Amino acid sequence: QVQLVESGGALVQAGGSLRLSCAASGVVFEDTPMGWYRQAPGKQRELVATITSGGSTNYADSVKGRFAISRDNAKDTVTLQMNSLKPEDTAVYLCNAGAVSDTGTYYPARWGQGTQVTVSS
Repeated sequence: QVQLVESGGALVQAGGSLRLSCAASGVVFEDTPMGWYRQAPGKQRELVATITSGGSTNYADSVKGRFAISRDNAKDTVTLQMNSLKPEDTAVYLCNAGAVSDTGTYYPARWGQGTQVTVSS
């Protein structure tokens, strides 16, 4: 059974930083592409960042240069370092275990429960 458990969400002031972590189990982690999504109230879920099994990363334009995704295959964890946070980054952040097509498109599959990030102005 796949389990993804997020942690690290908090209330932070604009300009601050947070580090989110996701612990995975029930998957062959080193072979699994991983991603972070977010969902703000009244808005659709959106992709934030992905990382392939080989370590290649992809980011939403809105977070490029501010957020960094990384993975530790020894600990089966994926991390999202978030810097220069803005009020518009406020959302529930969800970890995802997915797949990548031959054309490089990331497809989400399994979801965690999410962790709340609130950025005050």
